[in-house]
Amino acid sequence: MADYSPEMRQFACLLHLYHIKAYDYLRKILPLPHPYSLTNWLSYNEAAAGFSSDIFLQLQEKVERGEQACCCCAVLVQDVSLQKQQEWDPRSKQLSGFVDLGAGILDADEAPLASEAIVLMAVGISSPWTAPLGYFLVNSTSGPFLAQLLRQAIHKLNSVGVVVLAVTSGASARGAETARALGIRIDPKRTRCTFQHPPGSAHSIAYFFDVPHALLLIRNALQCFHRVQWLGDTMCWQHVVELAALGEQRVLEPCSPGSDRAGSKGSSHLKVNPASLLFSEGVAEALEHLQKLGLASFQSCSGTAKFVRLMSSLCDVFYGRGPYGREPLLAGNYTKISNLFDEARSCFVNLTDSVGRYIIKSKRKLGFLSLLLNAESLKWLSSNHTCLKGTPSQHLHPRAFSLDPLEHFLRALQQACGSNGSPTCAVFQAAYHKLLASCSLAPSSPPSSGTASPWDVSLSQRRALTLGSIRAQYHPAPGRPVAPEFPYSAGLLLPSCALSNALTDLSLHAQSLTCTAGWVAEQLALDLQCEPCLASLFEADESRLRCRSVLYVQKLGGLSLPSASVHHITSISEQVLNWYGKVGSANNTKLWHLCLEQKVFQELLGESPLFPTLTKHLFEGELSINNHYTVLVKEITRCYLNVRTQPTQHLNLKYPYGRHKLKRLKGKHLLPSPLASCQSSLTHTSSY
Repeated sequence: MADYSPEMRQFACLLHLYHIKAYDYLRKILPLPHPYSLTNWLSYNEAAAGFSSDIFLQLQEKVERGEQACCCCAVLVQDVSLQKQQEWDPRSKQLSGFVDLGAGILDADEAPLASEAIVLMAVGISSPWTAPLGYFLVNSTSGPFLAQLLRQAIHKLNSVGVVVLAVTSGASARGAETARALGIRIDPKRTRCTFQHPPGSAHSIAYFFDVPHALLLIRNALQCFHRVQWLGDTMCWQHVVELAALGEQRVLEPCSPGSDRAGSKGSSHLKVNPASLLFSEGVAEALEHLQKLGLASFQSCSGTAKFVRLMSSLCDVFYGRGPYGREPLLAGNYTKISNLFDEARSCFVNLTDSVGRYIIKSKRKLGFLSLLLNAESLKWLSSNHTCLKGTPSQHLHPRAFSLDPLEHFLRALQQACGSNGSPTCAVFQAAYHKLLASCSLAPSSPPSSGTASPWDVSLSQRRALTLGSIRAQYHPAPGRPVAPEFPYSAGLLLPSCALSNALTDLSLHAQSLTCTAGWVAEQLALDLQCEPCLASLFEADESRLRCRSVLYVQKLGGLSLPSASVHHITSISEQVLNWYGKVGSANNTKLWHLCLEQKVFQELLGESPLFPTLTKHLFEGELSINNHYTVLVKEITRCYLNVRTQPTQHLNLKYPYGRHKLKRLKGKHLLPSPLASCQSSLTHTSSY
């Protein structure tokens, strides 16, 4: 192998990845190496293009130490768009920006510039560890190219003792082409969910499509067909549109007794939770609830609720949530899940449009076929792989078969690039090198640039599946939602003064604090993308409805009343501000704000738990200091202190009648990524 020139190595690697049949033919004429010998040429140290030798060495060491969690994995693949640009690299003293597969950069005037980076990642199946395997700078990709790249990755993992059980790609045209190139058959009548590696061997590997991508395709299909039918039931897209666009309505019947907080008694209003996921149990319950209320737009929505509930149950299985927990394929659940998959197959195969044409044979079929293939792959894995059985810790994490861990890594990579647009090759490689240096193969250890758990759901696809996004499609706003008007009663607290607070009527002071807390809750709700977290901000009538897709919120003077937890956090924040306010008046800096936040947290420690409705929600994801619970407390404190200490930045003093009108907070104060990317579910709502 050492006798081959660099040009010959590049030629062999390119030909093998782009056209395996041509490579096999030329091997009969020219002395080309065996395809699996090329893996060494596609590897590189540090963070250059190709497979990362350091990561594979770490995996090998863990396997040799007997760490069973690293013996089985799934491989994820996704592309990243790059900006075509030549740049001089002073470290390597050569031009960068060209195609590079790990065998050396194609540095020539006629060489094509790279437009994409293909990123590969290995994910633990019985333990949530992640390992970025490498990246490849390409100008164009195809299904056969990705198939050969995946086979090279699988071979290299096998060589260090790691068994690959599954491969996941996006539910796209390229993903479907890759699956077919590997030997997968995407046909509801003759589904083949596995492929052999090496070809012709006895070892089979399951293939998955990313569930969020598939759900987005199904949403698009329902939107295009408007009305679909199956086995006597009808799903009407208009019901979803009406639910998303349902305006806030005042409830005339008496409400449940309010709390004893001053100013907490008000009228009850029904409103839709815009963060609710379309395919969730909460949306199904909301449709049925509105039908019982007698609203004309929802009188024939039983079929729509049934379809949404079926999709929600499928998402619970694929994400290990709801009644199935994190181990859905245990013996006690297997029969129930098999029946669910059979019901889904019967529904998808018999879906027809308004003129009787089968959806499964239309141009909008890929989303439905993707979920059917995932169901077969999940059943096959649970039945055929003994490495998932034995010790109690060897169980299946269905979320390992989604692109969530890889998308989390790519979000951290984008943050390290420092821009929202497509990076150049040089910027991408520098950011990748930075992340790789801080990457650990320990369970649930995200790169240092990331702020969310690696098991947190991806934001990009799921944001398009919320009721808020559907409402925006049909009722587009001229811009970002405008913040509610700042309550006049809250002006009693501005500016902070011990003497003025002492002379103020205590009931008015309490009412002012409640209104300010309600305004903070509405501010945070503008950007919040988590259904249960958004619902926990407001005082709701729990006796009316248990789901969170439709809320009964109590209002006072046009402003939503905050929940007891939000009110308590703002009360403690106000106390801390009164104690340390004199310091802040002389030195209103960012450091001082952080000190105030720290004092608030110290006061909250040791008290009764906040947000009782989020107890189960907190434990649905991997435990992290930046989980939804802690970030929610931090953002409520930060938003309240920001308003109280910097009122002139938020008040429109030109209001004609002297009332304070609060402008929306600056973006940097509104929900950084952990809370803004909050996408999860409650036990009752069962959002996937």
